[in-house]
Amino acid sequence: MIRLVFGILVLLAIFRFPTIESRSHHPSAYSGIEFSALNCRKHKAVITDFGGVGDGKTSNTKAFKTAISNLSHLASYGGAQLVVPPGKWLTGSFNLTSHFTLFIQKGATILASQDESEWPVVAPLPSYGKGRDGTGTGRFNSLISGTNLTDVVITGNNGTINGQGQYWWDKFKKKQFKVTRPYMIELLFSKNIQISNITLVDSPSWHIHPVYCNNVIVKSITIVAPVDVPNTDGINPDSCTNTLIEDCYIVSGDDCIAVKSGWDQYGIKFGMPTQQLSIRRLTCISPKSAGVALGSEMSGGIKDVRIEDVTLINTESSVRIKTAAGRGAYVKDIYARRFTMKTMKYVFWMSGNYNQHPDEGYDPKALPEVSNINFSDMTAENVTMSASLAGIDKDPFTGICISNVNITLSANPKEVQWNCTNMAGVTSRVKPEPCSLLPEKNMDCKFPSDLIPIESVVFNKCYL
Repeated sequence: MIRLVFGILVLLAIFRFPTIESRSHHPSAYSGIEFSALNCRKHKAVITDFGGVGDGKTSNTKAFKTAISNLSHLASYGGAQLVVPPGKWLTGSFNLTSHFTLFIQKGATILASQDESEWPVVAPLPSYGKGRDGTGTGRFNSLISGTNLTDVVITGNNGTINGQGQYWWDKFKKKQFKVTRPYMIELLFSKNIQISNITLVDSPSWHIHPVYCNNVIVKSITIVAPVDVPNTDGINPDSCTNTLIEDCYIVSGDDCIAVKSGWDQYGIKFGMPTQQLSIRRLTCISPKSAGVALGSEMSGGIKDVRIEDVTLINTESSVRIKTAAGRGAYVKDIYARRFTMKTMKYVFWMSGNYNQHPDEGYDPKALPEVSNINFSDMTAENVTMSASLAGIDKDPFTGICISNVNITLSANPKEVQWNCTNMAGVTSRVKPEPCSLLPEKNMDCKFPSDLIPIESVVFNKCYL
C-alpha cells in the first residue's frame, strides 16, 4: 500500500508539468519526425519547457540538468525523450538518465561552453589511473555524460554538437591545464546505448568514448575536426563488449577510431577487454593518424575485432597496432577486409615501442601478446611506404596474415617498402613483394562468417 501511494505521488509530481506530454499529444512544431531507435518513448519534452534559450549566448546548463532530472522519473513509465529544437544551445557538462532519448533536431546546435566552471572535475578512469593528457589525476567531466545507465539514445535528424574546441586546444598547447580536457560524449558502466544520426564538430579532445559498456551502437555519425589538431579522436570504444560502429564519416587530427582497454598497470589490474567489436562502412580522412588504431592503451586486452568496407583518403595508415613493453594483455583475433585507400603514408603499421606511460609504476616485463592479425582484399594508391611492422624484442608479433592486397606507390616512395622486425606470419598475392619474415603462401586470410550479437539488433520506428 505504501508503495502504491508513493507511486501515485511520483506520478502527480511528474504530471504537474503540463509540457511533458504523451507521444500522442505532440506540439505541432515538433511532430511528424520519424526516426529509428532501440526503444521508443511514451513521454516527451522540449528543452524550452525548462527555461532553455537557443540564442548561442545564454547558458542552458541548468535547463538541461533540470529537464533530465524531471524526466528521469518517467523511466519506469515508458521513458522520455528530450527534444532540442532549432537554435544554438550553449551548455556546460550534463549527465543523462536511463530509458531516455536526447533528440537533436536539424538546425539545432548544442554548443559546448568555454566557461570551465560549468565543467566539473571528476576522478580519473580506474583503468587509466591518471588523466590521459598527462596533467595530474583529475579530468573535466565530458559534455554529455552518464554512468550506470540502461537504454540511452542520443540521436537526431542531423542536428549538431559543437565542442568549440579552439579554446581547449590553445590552452592545452600552452600547457595551462592541470587536469585532462573533456570529451564530447562519454558513457561509463552502461548498456544498450545508441548514438546516431548527428554531426559532431571540434571536440576539446575525443568525440565519442563509451567505456566499460555493453551493447553499443554508433551509427550514421559525422565527425569533423581540424586535421592538424591532435587528440581529436573520432570514436574510441574502451573496455566495451558487443559494439557496432557503422556508416560513419570522420575527419580528424588523430585516429578516426581508436580501440582501447586501459593503460599499463591500471588497465592490467582493472582487466576489462574490448571484445566483440564490428566496424563497417567507415570513411576516414586523417593525414597524421590511423583509420582504425588498436591501442595504444590496450592493457585490458583487445580481441575479436571485425573491420570491413572501409574507405581511407589522405590518411597516415589503415589499421595501426600500437603497444609497448609495460602494456601487458593482448591484441588478438583481428580481422580486416575490403579497404579502399588513396594517398597513404603507410598501408600497414604496427608499433611495439609506443612508450607513453602514466607514471613510473608500470612493469616493463609486462609484455603484450599480438597474434592472429588478418588483412585481406585491399587496394591502395599513392602510397609512400607499404608497411612498417615492428614487434618487440623477445616478444614477436605472430600469426600475421595478409592476402590479396595491391599497393600502388607514390611518385616519391620510400626505398625500403617493407620494414619488418620481430614479426612472423604469411602473405599471399601481395604487391609490392613483402619482407622475408612474411613469406608467400597460397591462402586467403580469415574473416569470421558469424555475427556478433549487436549486429542482429532490429531498430524500432519512433516519432517525435
